[in-house]
Amino acid sequence: MTLLLIAVGGFFGSMTRYAIALRFQKHPIGTWIANVTGSILLGILAVSYQSDHISPWIWLLCGIGFCGSYTTFSTFGHESLLMLVEKKYAAAIGYMFTTTFVSIGTIFLIYYL
Repeated sequence: MTLLLIAVGGFFGSMTRYAIALRFQKHPIGTWIANVTGSILLGILAVSYQSDHISPWIWLLCGIGFCGSYTTFSTFGHESLLMLVEKKYAAAIGYMFTTTFVSIGTIFLIYYL
């Protein structure tokens, strides 16, 4: 049952991620939105799971399955590298900085608020 819950969540997470990519015409802002919103959702789910506000099956389905496939570090790395290769240094630094610190910052706020 565990693997099924993760697989179903992963299916919906990857489909949602793909829809965002299409909506933003595969522009890095789509990856940024997925990573930041996925981090926020994962932070909320993690806190809820640790405090017993959601059941283990919701954690498996939404936290591990959905968020695990919805957020996309590999695409983030690829897009960052492309910007650097294209000598778009300011865009690359801004993209990497905001993705990292907005994602981590929101999770930090969720955990400590």
